[in-house]
Amino acid sequence: MTKSILTVMSFLLFSTLSFAGNIPAKVKKAFDQKFPNATAVKWDKENEHEYEASFKWNGEKHSANFNDSGDWLETESSSTFSQLPEKVKMTFNSTHRGATIKAVAKIETSKGAIKYEIEIKQGGKTIELFYTEDGNETK
Repeated sequence: MTKSILTVMSFLLFSTLSFAGNIPAKVKKAFDQKFPNATAVKWDKENEHEYEASFKWNGEKHSANFNDSGDWLETESSSTFSQLPEKVKMTFNSTHRGATIKAVAKIETSKGAIKYEIEIKQGGKTIELFYTEDGNETK
């Protein structure tokens, strides 16, 4: 049993280490151009054609997604509730009064859109809520 657990753990460690080297060169180059001087970069594969880098840039936590051709898709940056646009705060407060906020983020997309994410704890579950700049809640 112990040998089986060690074998599985070794495989998982090897898989994780080998993945870090499998980021397409186009993706790495696009990331380096968009976020020069980023630090503490960690890569994940979101799906078959998308990669996500988590990193620090200009002293703040960010994550950015790129497709396998190196096209930037979106960037998410940590934020606070007080930094949200007033319309977003008003909508949230009117529809989710008393909710426990876990995290807030600003999301900028390659199409020029800006949206906001508020993660809340509700009934033992984490729920992600998304808002447009003008305060409309979206899916």
